[in-house]
Amino acid sequence: MGSDRRIVVTGLGLATPIGIGVDVFWDALLSGHSGIARIVAFDPSGFDSQIAGELPEFKLTDFIPKRYRKSVKVMSRDITVAMIAAYHAVIDAGLKTLCIIERGEAEGEPNVDSTRFGANIGAGLVCADLTELAAALITAVEDGRFSLKKWGAEGMQNLTPLWLLKFLPNMLACHVTIVHDAQAPCNTIPCGEASSHLAIGEAYRTLQRGAADVCICGGAESKANPTALATPQVLKRLNTKSNDAPESASRPFTETSTGSVIAEGGGLVILETLDHARARNARIYAEVVGFGSSTNAISWSAPDPSGRGYALAIRRALADADIAADAIDLIGAFGTGIRDYDAAEAKAWGDVFGDALPETSALTTRGGIGVCGAGAGAIDFAAVTLALHHNTVPPSINTSPPMTDCRLRFESDGPADARIRAAITLGHAIDGGQSAALVIRGFEE
Repeated sequence: MGSDRRIVVTGLGLATPIGIGVDVFWDALLSGHSGIARIVAFDPSGFDSQIAGELPEFKLTDFIPKRYRKSVKVMSRDITVAMIAAYHAVIDAGLKTLCIIERGEAEGEPNVDSTRFGANIGAGLVCADLTELAAALITAVEDGRFSLKKWGAEGMQNLTPLWLLKFLPNMLACHVTIVHDAQAPCNTIPCGEASSHLAIGEAYRTLQRGAADVCICGGAESKANPTALATPQVLKRLNTKSNDAPESASRPFTETSTGSVIAEGGGLVILETLDHARARNARIYAEVVGFGSSTNAISWSAPDPSGRGYALAIRRALADADIAADAIDLIGAFGTGIRDYDAAEAKAWGDVFGDALPETSALTTRGGIGVCGAGAGAIDFAAVTLALHHNTVPPSINTSPPMTDCRLRFESDGPADARIRAAITLGHAIDGGQSAALVIRGFEE
């Protein structure tokens, strides 16, 4: 990019099925905890797959200022996940934003200039609240049939005038930036499971080119709803054989995988220029040094078996970081539990890393969390960042026996001590073909 601005990670905010907040998440990851269970958000008995990774119980009012509580009624579940992650990210980074000061959790003036505080947040297809929608639809029934005329005259009146604002993908970034007073460049990236990596990468570029000093970035999505469950069921992508054993249902990169498991969750990350972080004496987790992206031109709904698109994103990130593959100490693999996708990804890692692959530690969070769409990549980025920061590789549960030709080396018996100097993480969309990779390394003055 021709920039001498160094970009560092100073905050991690997480809302995941295995815990909310960075410390709870990290402890659960180290212990190999699974957050997948029978769905409780709705009755799943009419579906072939009845399990998901759902968030622990929470109260949204614990994460927003009092003045903003009326806005909760126009927040979808996806927005809620983003708000929780944003709160934890700014707290973890030690940022005194408008929200934190208004909540009485910091004193004095903000320590970030709002006009230099940007946001890039990945979002998915925000699914409608079927209970809310059904209550309105039933008022538009005439003689046992749906009436479009009655819907226009009466049915729509049962929805709040701001109802649609709950379901626009850009509303995640909208609410986060309003609450935390982030007024620098703001973008929404709706590219499926690649969204978080792309959003973090765009924030990295925003900071490099000097358009902001701090960015909150990542992604969030809830797939724990009937609409989001129905689509992969129709496409036969879900594990429908493990309803009685949910903890072992998500099995990325394995011979025994029979499909993915839906989930909800996400993460937001605080990136900032090194100069800004130093000026406020911030704790630094790692330094972002490379970003690469690509797309799969073969199909919108199936992976290229060669893994070409995934490999291209990985190679571009390594080239951007000016780091050779054999200098990477930890691979953050994505994994879906869908055999064709996992086989293509495994091939991509093998093509790029060659003989160094079996000697390089790998990590995937999918076995204990499931696939939470646009939020998945931010969780992976946080996991890899924490592993580098603590020089510890967490176990990747449910990753054995490995599928044929998969040479990724996961820890399965427990956390392993490691000297991690540099790490790479990959995210790729199940539909649409987008891929992105990020390289981080240990911070050195």
